[in-house]
Amino acid sequence: MPWFYFDLIIENHPHDQGAMILENAAVAKERAESLAQELRVARPELHGKGCSIRVTDDDSKEVYRTALDPVPNWSIRTVQK
Repeated sequence: MPWFYFDLIIENHPHDQGAMILENAAVAKERAESLAQELRVARPELHGKGCSIRVTDDDSKEVYRTALDPVPNWSIRTVQK
């Protein structure tokens, strides 16, 4: 199983949040979303600063990124068919 590395990105600077051996990138994505949710509650001072959680693999290749600030519903455009 591969290693995945998690960084909190604040003002384009990575802050190491640890690493985990996980089944695959889909599981790493779920962990990143969970970490982002926890940080939204635990670190309210990060709100509105464009912070994110970045996940990289053993080759330092980014495999996923999620914002700490959730996307507001009003900004999501729907496409009509």
